[in-house]
Amino acid sequence: MKRHFTLIFSLFILSACEKNKGDGSTVIPDADLKTEVLTQSLIYPWEMVYGPDSYIWFTERSGKISRLNPKNGVIALVHTITEVTSAGEGGLLGMALHPEFTNNPYVYVIYDYGSGSNYKAKVVRFTFNNGVLTEPFVLLDKIPASSNHDGSRLLITPDQKLMITTGDANTPANAQDTSSLSGKILRLNLDGTIPEDNPFQGNPLWSYGHRNPQGLVLANNKLYSSEHGPDNDDEINLIAKGKNYGWPNIEGFCNTTTEKAFCAANDITEPLMAWTPTIAPSGLTYYNSDYLPQWKNSLLMVTLKGTKLVQLKLDDAGEKIADSKDFFLNTFGRLRAVCQSPDGKVYLATSNGTNDKIIEISSK
Repeated sequence: MKRHFTLIFSLFILSACEKNKGDGSTVIPDADLKTEVLTQSLIYPWEMVYGPDSYIWFTERSGKISRLNPKNGVIALVHTITEVTSAGEGGLLGMALHPEFTNNPYVYVIYDYGSGSNYKAKVVRFTFNNGVLTEPFVLLDKIPASSNHDGSRLLITPDQKLMITTGDANTPANAQDTSSLSGKILRLNLDGTIPEDNPFQGNPLWSYGHRNPQGLVLANNKLYSSEHGPDNDDEINLIAKGKNYGWPNIEGFCNTTTEKAFCAANDITEPLMAWTPTIAPSGLTYYNSDYLPQWKNSLLMVTLKGTKLVQLKLDDAGEKIADSKDFFLNTFGRLRAVCQSPDGKVYLATSNGTNDKIIEISSK
């Protein structure tokens, strides 16, 4: 009798917590979201990576690389890159950790250095040892940089290729020039050599015609980027090998007569979605955890001008945005980076310039 009662009680709880869709499957109810500031007093954090050591690694534009313990908010400075020149929106920007970090403790970063016409960016690999970074090894150098339009998001794919976004560095025409490193998404081997299966032999270019792509994420073997438009047409793009995304000739979709002609002649790939007025999209992650079920199978994108987190619900094929919803509008100010933990918690980094924060989003 006691076992029978326990079974009935368990079924009651199940029916109270889940809704039947009518096709035999169930829907997990939305989680109530809770936010907590883990740390503050930062100055322009730019990238966050949830490391295999269960610490949040993050960069600050001035040149600092640090690790945050999300359990107690304690920060440990790992390294300061003294070569960094932080000018306007430039400085130490993107970062990625080797996917087999325990055996290959490599940290990849991209940062700006120099000044004036010699303001450039480079991609550098460091080795993490005893709490510090050593042995800098340059993978790619002399990427045109500027006080804005620098791109600079890094991503390592499962086949161990390093993807690098670059902006047009305020020279829009270079985005269409396949011999230029500007306005591109680049692809390298992890030792800095160029993969043999890149679309242009001997060229790190993977896709081109980009203005300022500041978000990059891989989901279900598909690559997505978020990109700043001018005063119109911010974009979310599905990135494919060798494709042209149109900038500066195309802004957003191929709408005007001139744009339609250019798109047809150059096989332009249009965005999945575009925003006018602009929201200045930045960091991007893919959420597919049951921990916050309402965000499952969604891109989560943070915005600067828009001062919000945007959920972009994908269709089952991952080729269209089925729905969009905003969160935390005007709550934390400008948002630059987003990452998540293996257990499904989400982390945001602000970009307000004073008293910047890292915020944890969890279920109540």
